Amino acid sequence: MSQPPDSQAPLSWRRRYRAAKTNPSRSQDDVVDQQLDHSPVAGEVDDVPYDQTLAPEDGGVSDHHPADPYDHLDPVDDLLVGHHDDFHDPEDDHEDDHGRRRRSPFVRWGSIVAALTVVVVGGYFALQVVTGLIPSFQRSDDTIADYPGPGGSEVAIEVPEGAGGGQIAEILADNDVVASSAAFAAAAAVNSDSVSIQPGSYSMLEQMSAEQALDRMLDPEFRNVNGVTVREGLWKAEVFELLADQTDNEVADYEAVDPADLDLPAAAGGEMEGYLFPDTYAFGPDDTPVEQLRQMVDLGKQKYADLGLEGDALNEAIIKGSLIQAEGAFSDDLPKIAQVIDNRLAEDQPLGFDSTVHFIFQERGRAGTTDKQRDSDSPYNTYKVVGLPPGPIDSPGTAAIEAAMNPADGPWLYFVTTNPSTGETKFAVTFKEHNENVAEFQRWCADNPDDC
Repeated sequence: MSQPPDSQAPLSWRRRYRAAKTNPSRSQDDVVDQQLDHSPVAGEVDDVPYDQTLAPEDGGVSDHHPADPYDHLDPVDDLLVGHHDDFHDPEDDHEDDHGRRRRSPFVRWGSIVAALTVVVVGGYFALQVVTGLIPSFQRSDDTIADYPGPGGSEVAIEVPEGAGGGQIAEILADNDVVASSAAFAAAAAVNSDSVSIQPGSYSMLEQMSAEQALDRMLDPEFRNVNGVTVREGLWKAEVFELLADQTDNEVADYEAVDPADLDLPAAAGGEMEGYLFPDTYAFGPDDTPVEQLRQMVDLGKQKYADLGLEGDALNEAIIKGSLIQAEGAFSDDLPKIAQVIDNRLAEDQPLGFDSTVHFIFQERGRAGTTDKQRDSDSPYNTYKVVGLPPGPIDSPGTAAIEAAMNPADGPWLYFVTTNPSTGETKFAVTFKEHNENVAEFQRWCADNPDDC
């Protein structure tokens, strides 16, 4: 005769034992089939199968293990059977009609409520953690406002330099192109091409769907760009002429701009010369001369900050950089020219740069200068005045500024562009070597009299 199983036996075997005791004539298989037919639905009590057992080799009970006399507990109580022996209070027990002790229903249901509370509260806080990691673009009513499209009246919107996706979405929403910034952000999030949106002016329609608005901004046909390339080494007057030529403004409009409206760096001393940073700009069709020049100044300040320049160091770097930019044709020559400047300043020698004389007379097109020009009393005449000129003579680019900050190591005191057609420049340590290089330049001038 088999013994009742202990309290650690699987629940299924305890049920089989109880059924066999109640009706010995029925087979265990019949009992099990009936139990399966009336077992709780998954999720009503627990998702763990009631007949899950462990193999003997895993420390479990074999399929031939006898049933359990404690299987009188209801299914919910069975879930808590592991707690019965560990947390037993005699006062909570009472005997049934057969003399067996039963757990008080108050204790049993109290345990169930406590367990469910842990699950609910734990689930709530877990949900808060997860949702806190996901940016929400939804309104309070859990919907994202979006127009059905296709849109109405045409409207021009401006994407400023450096604008991110969130700012672009807000600009579109503020101009009623899209119903909400969240709708455009959601559309952009699933389109990898959205990162290619460029600054500039776009022809959009009012009340478009977010997806249609994004497609339109990615289509070059609807981007209105006044792309103006301002090259390195231009004088302020040349920048004005270039801007006027490529916009609807006049040179006089730029000349009338008050430098105080441009938020120039303190090192500029209230002068634009040298601080209109060379680059390609996407001006909007309605940008005023003040706004265009301010974009150039702002970009320059950003570049200077990246280089760690400010105050007197910035002023010196821009002045030297403007000289280097004007005299050098190739990037490899720029640090050498910077070193010539430093070596001459250390020797208290005039720099003798033709570029400063060209700046005085605002003349281009000639490689050299005349005796009369070199006799000018201007403080920018580096043939007569020792030291740096009082200000920059053009707008230097990043390479020239970096060369001024990091000159090449060398003893050169002279240099000359021996072939202005190709930009070939030769450096010399002694005056004799320099004269030989100057003779080469003069031969070039003899062959090109209109350019000297």
